[in-house]
Amino acid sequence: MDRNLALNLARVTEAAALASAKYLGRGDKNAADQAAVDAMRRMFDTINIDGIVVIGEGELDEAPMLYIGEEIGKATGESLKVDIAVDPLDGTISVAKGLPNAISVVAIAPRGCLLHAPDTYMKKIAVGPKARGFVDINASVEENIRNVAKALDKDVSEITVNILDRPRHDKLVEEVRKVGARIKMFSDGDVLAAISTCFDYTGVDILMGIGGAPEGVIAAAALKCMEGEFQGVLCPATEEQKERCLNMGADLNKVLTMEDLVKGNEIIFAATGVSYGELLQGVKYLEYNKASTHSLVMRAETGTIRFIEAIHRLDKKPEYAK
Repeated sequence: MDRNLALNLARVTEAAALASAKYLGRGDKNAADQAAVDAMRRMFDTINIDGIVVIGEGELDEAPMLYIGEEIGKATGESLKVDIAVDPLDGTISVAKGLPNAISVVAIAPRGCLLHAPDTYMKKIAVGPKARGFVDINASVEENIRNVAKALDKDVSEITVNILDRPRHDKLVEEVRKVGARIKMFSDGDVLAAISTCFDYTGVDILMGIGGAPEGVIAAAALKCMEGEFQGVLCPATEEQKERCLNMGADLNKVLTMEDLVKGNEIIFAATGVSYGELLQGVKYLEYNKASTHSLVMRAETGTIRFIEAIHRLDKKPEYAK
């Protein structure tokens, strides 16, 4: 896959981040999300790819742009055919409330290589490369924590578990505390929470819990670039979700591995911070109509991990002002 495409994807997430960050703390998550969607779509229209959205904002009747099955990109007869997974604003609540760790994110792979995940819940476990091979989603919470501690040469009391702050995780929180590990709760956006397990300076060792299945595919793409590990099991919350999964041919008992979620190694992942976080800085609007962004861009094929800090002259980028 063309390595120059990685930088173009960073431009896509930068555009979405710049647009949605204007809504930080303004209490309107829908307006923030729509701004991100619109900006991301406009930027995709400038890139020479023949793309199909497999993870998006919903079906056609739910989302006017970046819906599942939408064809995007400035396609020509020779354009690269790719699957695209997008979350224009992962952390809508965080932006609305002015909280940290909201990002704009995109992952692409050759056509047919990204799982078309049903819009339901997924039980997840994720670790960085040092703990790869030491977790099993079907094992107990205690066993996984102790195995990760062994892999990282840490005491169990030094292991930090990332858990989404939801009532459904009350039992999980109780089990982690019983083992003696530390817990770091996050309010929204579990893609970044999974990625954080791969970077020592975040202080996070393992992600556990239940979140969105589409976000699981995006997280798996990122962790594959960094040689981490992600496992998931679909767990629909309603009969309607269960029926949807079965109609798509999903096996509700199957442990979905990295290769099930993201095939091969021709994956490119890009994310830009919207609100401030430990991994990525948020958008900062500067004097003289400028703004700064902080992005993460990765390629699984080469293992390259890039952090990009950019200063944007907004008066010279009218597409960002729409």
